Amino acid sequence: MERAVEIQKIIKKMKLKNLTPNVDLDKKQVIIPDINRPALQLAGFFDHFDSERVQIIGHVEYTYLQKLDEARREKMYDELLSYPIPAIIYTRGQMPDSVMLEKAEKAGTPVFVSEAPTSSFTAEIIRWLNVELAQRISIHGVLVDVFGVGVLIMGESGIGKSEAALELIKRGHRLVSDDVVEIRKVSDETLVGTAPEITRHFIELRGIGIVDVKMLFGVQSVRETQNIDLVITLEDWDKEKDYDRLGMEEQYTEFLGNKVVCHQLPIRPGRNLSIIVETAAINHRQKKMGYNAAEELYKRVQKNLSK
Repeated sequence: MERAVEIQKIIKKMKLKNLTPNVDLDKKQVIIPDINRPALQLAGFFDHFDSERVQIIGHVEYTYLQKLDEARREKMYDELLSYPIPAIIYTRGQMPDSVMLEKAEKAGTPVFVSEAPTSSFTAEIIRWLNVELAQRISIHGVLVDVFGVGVLIMGESGIGKSEAALELIKRGHRLVSDDVVEIRKVSDETLVGTAPEITRHFIELRGIGIVDVKMLFGVQSVRETQNIDLVITLEDWDKEKDYDRLGMEEQYTEFLGNKVVCHQLPIRPGRNLSIIVETAAINHRQKKMGYNAAEELYKRVQKNLSK
């Protein structure tokens, strides 16, 4: 199903001022996570016009329009507004003339103004729309921020995911989501996880019930979103199974076409899950910075054998 963002949500997020209050915004939506600056269109070239995108009028477009004679400017307005544009936004506090606003209201196209500079406004709205409109799935698991590394803990129900997350929270790390994690594909390299709004900041502990982490441990113990950098899958210890003891080769799991480093962690009494997860997160950061302990050990062994 095609995702959409309501115009009202964009107004609130981007702090926009509505200049066309008579336009009904209830059914206005944006479905494309990108914007368009209609410089060529204002010059009369409408081939390949991305009319389904939010249109941004920056300083260049605004100055160009001011230099047109009145008849030419009105013609450009008419042509531009003949397309089903979701919204037109003027940046830098620039105000459109009364003719533009009158024609926009007649066409049912909302017009807004932002005080933000064009470049920073454009970068932020594209970033935000990419997150809001990203392809997404929901999976069973727990997502925590451990030393800045987004760790997704997975495993069968009742294996101890929430208990491990609670111990990590007590050690100063932050909960993103318990039980259900919404994963969004922001780019080919980035997956972002968040909690469903209804369960945000809550964690379930068997035998105790529902715990409000934010109220119990403070706002520093939770966060709204986090990139998913590492997956740890908990499973019951199987003495017949051969577990990786060196970590020379990375294992991966895939979400929405993106690969994420994955470790399988066998569970049995006496293993401190929180410390193991912390160590896995730190080790992952080390590898990203170019140091691999397994490779270092291999080099030392090879060097010792060559003597």
